[in-house]
Order: sequence, then structure tokens, then C-alpha cells
Amino acid sequence: MITLRVVVDQMVAPVPGSVGRYTEELTRALIETAPAGCEVQGIVSSSPVDQYEKIEAALPGLVSLTKTTLARRELAVAWSLGVTASSGSGMIHAPSLLAPLRRHDRLSDGTQVAVTIHDVMAWTHPESLTPTTVAWTKTMAKRARKYADAIVVPSHAVATQLTEIMDFGDRVRVIGSAVGSGLVLPSGSLVSGRVAALGLPSAYIAATGTLDPRKGITALITALGLPGAPDLPLVVIGPDSWGELDIASVADEAGLEPGRVRAVSGLSDEDLAIVIARAAVFVYPSLEEGFALPIIEAFHLGTPVVHSDAPALVEAAGDAGLVVARADAEGYSERLAAALSRVLTETELEQRLRIYGSDRAKAFSWRDSAELVWQLHADL
Repeated sequence: MITLRVVVDQMVAPVPGSVGRYTEELTRALIETAPAGCEVQGIVSSSPVDQYEKIEAALPGLVSLTKTTLARRELAVAWSLGVTASSGSGMIHAPSLLAPLRRHDRLSDGTQVAVTIHDVMAWTHPESLTPTTVAWTKTMAKRARKYADAIVVPSHAVATQLTEIMDFGDRVRVIGSAVGSGLVLPSGSLVSGRVAALGLPSAYIAATGTLDPRKGITALITALGLPGAPDLPLVVIGPDSWGELDIASVADEAGLEPGRVRAVSGLSDEDLAIVIARAAVFVYPSLEEGFALPIIEAFHLGTPVVHSDAPALVEAAGDAGLVVARADAEGYSERLAAALSRVLTETELEQRLRIYGSDRAKAFSWRDSAELVWQLHADL
């Protein structure tokens, strides 16, 4: 029996985040697509028993969990120093840079390690991360350059950026992600109750992001305060503050009335689906990303999309979204406002975006991603 060992630790991190969701969805798909004679095992840091049970419940078919003797923080430090013990052997797939990287010979001992680099923010936008995260990411990337057999990235855009930062030779593979399996609308009878509970207006613009300047949410809020801009309210899927900034203050500075912009966070998958699906238009103004999952989610739910021309977003969206140029930051808000006005007033454009988006969403599936991962390890 051939065993693929997946580092699933991010699933039980204090804040699993997007990488935690990616880890769960990919691992589940790897189990479902395992070739004959293959199985999937998990690797996790020393954690409370209920966390192990959480992983096993989320990943039916996982043959076992290898539990390290170190807790998560200590494990991250140990692996960054090359202290991997028995967890560093076998066929290993890491859905992040948290991986037992060390010198090995995959031809003689069968050990192979593939890691995943989701974006290059540690190099291009370090201010968006904590200094500790930036330092650890760069350290692990250097270890990956020395010892990883393959580096998985979510887009050709990240592959290009990564090549300019660090030489990985021909080891980089592009394998995208997909919409979470739980992102489905509840039955019609439940929607109205959830809409009321969420306090959603009858018509609104939706966006995903934070007030981190890289995310472009401030530019979007500013856009809504410009003369001639759409007068719909804005629902931001994300926290209501970032550092010393908060949504209410940014909206006030843009000249918007109180309550015109509000943030919603901690949503269940079903509530997230409702917020996106009921929006008149979904906006993703981010200036830099590794992948465009929020855009794919909106496509999946049939909502027309406006997005920036960040390379990863254009790559994922194809011609299914309305693109807004980032160049000339002073005019970005004006261009966002103009794009929103077009979608909200040009019926033919709005319908085309809905149709193209629904078609484009079908190009992304976890099954396809998992099969590419299995093929990657077979090639190694």
C-alpha cells in the first residue's frame, strides 16, 4: 500500500483561515480520488484529543493521524531548523510551507516532500503580515529551495512572481483550488430567516477583504462617495477594523451616511453563500493576490463580478468578470465607481457576467486539484 502523508495541522490552528479550509478540502478530495493501492494519512502537531477528533470527523477515510510530540508553535520552529524526526519520511504533501524539510534521497529511501506557497506577500507586501510570519515564511522558502521535491502554487501569476524571487528550477507546479463543498444556499424556506438575521438590505453591493491597503476596500468605499456613484449600501465580508482603521471611520471620511457600509464576519458557509448570492454585484478590488477564490465563489453563486487587474485575478476570472485597472492609484476609486455603475445599469452586461461567471466556475474543482496532486507525486 502506498501512503500519501498530508500535513493537516492548519485545520486545528487557532485561526485556520483560508489555508485551513484549503487543507481540509484538498485532503478530503485526495482521499476520494486515491488511486488503487493508495491511501492518505494525516500529520498533525500535538493537540487536545478533541482536535484530533475534529480532523477525523472532517476527513472520513483518513487511515490514521501521525501525532508529533511537539505542539504547533514548537513544531513550526523545529521544522524551520530542520529537526523533523520520523515525521520527515515517506511521501509527504504539505498544503503550506509547514513541512518536515530535510536532506533526503527519494530514489533510495522513498521520501519525497511537496510544499505549497500560496502567495508571495512576505516579499511583496510584508506590511500585510506580522514580522514573525514574514521571517518564518522566508526561512521555510529557503529550506524548500534546498530540500523540497516540488513546490505547488495556486496560479501561474504566483509561479512567475516566485521565479523572480527564488530559483526553484523546474520544481514549481501550478495546481489551483476551488469553491468549498459547504458553500451552498440553504433551502428557500430558510433563506428569508437568515437574511433577516444577517440584516441584509433588499439590494446591496458585496465585497470581501479587510482595510489592509493591499485589499483595496478603502478605495472601494471611497468610490461609493464620489459624485454619480451607485447609491447602494456596501456589505464587506471581513472584519470591521484593521490596525487603527475601522469601517465606520473610512466610510465617514468618504462622505457616506452612517450604516451605508457594514462588515460581516464569522459567517457560516450557508450564510456566506446567501450574502454573495443576493448581492447585486460582487467586488474584489484587491491589488495583489495569489489566487482568486472569492471571485470563483461569486461565479459559482451566479453573482456578477467586478475585480482589479491583479494578474492572479485576471488569470482565474478569464473574461467572466469586469476588470478595473490598478494603475494610477489616484484614479482607482473613480474607475471602480464607473465599473459598478455599468454593471448596475447595463442589463445586457450584467446578464452576460452572470452567465460567463457560472460557466467559468465549472473550470475549478477539488477533484481535479487532487488528481493533479496524485499525478505530481507519481511523477516524483
